[in-house]
Order: sequence, then C-alpha cells, then structure tokens
Amino acid sequence: MDEVNMLDDEQRSMLLQLARQAIASRFGGEPPPLPTDPVFRNRYGLFVSLHLNGDLRGCIGYIKGYKPLAESVIEMAKAAAFQDPRFHPVSAEEVPKLEIEISILSEMIPVTDVSEIEIGRDGLYLEHPRGSGLLLPQVPVEWNWDRDTFLQHICRKAGVRDKSYLDPQAQLSRFTAEVFHE
Repeated sequence: MDEVNMLDDEQRSMLLQLARQAIASRFGGEPPPLPTDPVFRNRYGLFVSLHLNGDLRGCIGYIKGYKPLAESVIEMAKAAAFQDPRFHPVSAEEVPKLEIEISILSEMIPVTDVSEIEIGRDGLYLEHPRGSGLLLPQVPVEWNWDRDTFLQHICRKAGVRDKSYLDPQAQLSRFTAEVFHE
C-alpha cells in the first residue's frame, strides 16, 4: 500500500472527537467509548499532533500499526498531550483551545534514490545505528523546505550528521499519510 486514504469525513470526525475526549478525560471526563465501525480495528502507524494558537504543543505516534486504529488514537492523543518531553503537560484550560491533527501512515517504502522523494506527498523515516527520526509529510510544506533541506532535517531529527542518510548502515524510507484536523 503506497497511499493511505481510507476514511470518510464522518470517520475522520469520529477519530478527532475520540482524541479530544481522550485528552479531556484526564481532567475528570469519562473515558471515550471505542467506536464500533470495523475500519477502526485496522492497524496503521499514526501520529497525533496538537497545536495551540498555531504552534506545536505536542506530537507523538507509532511508526507501525501495533494496535487497532481507535485504540492508537486514544493512546497517542494522551501521549501527545501529557508525555511529549519537549513540552509541559497540557492543562485543563488548554484542552478546549487545542487544534488536533491526526496522520495515519502508509507502509514504509525504502528509498533507493532520493529523487523518488516528493515534497507534499512523502514523509521520511531514517534508521541509523546512532539514532532514528521521522518527519511527517506536512512538515516540509509548512516550513517551505526543498528536498535537500528535508533530508538535512531528517538527519538532525535522528540525531546524526547531515547526509548520514547516505551511510551504508542507514535505511531511509518514505511514506504517505492521510492527514486530517479539526
């Protein structure tokens, strides 16, 4: 599967609502019930990104589908809100103001030639003996990066030197994502 595009607008809305309820439940709300739609039992890698006033407030996810989609959304929404080490945990006052974005990932496709990488379509995942990192497809678009800058930043995200993706021990992969937000 190269591209992920499997949800209709109602299913997307349900997942966004599920993520918001999961975060709110930390402050006394009821834990969200799992939706019964069979599509939410499928397993995909996914990331939940939180923004506040246009700024990133948390982003955590799975590269591969370890759990059913609905369970992963709940878990990653809570993790993005309360466990992203780059940020303080989200406060109760922030919850209604959060903008939630969900990215459902396709399978990883090994990159054999960097000319295969298309800005706006592909995210990147770099596995290197000294670190790994992932950047979602929307990141280079948001920052107006070209392919070379995107490759430089995936190395930095992995905590390795620029151009480490060329190391014979490195594995660079690309993926697409179905991205939706409130």
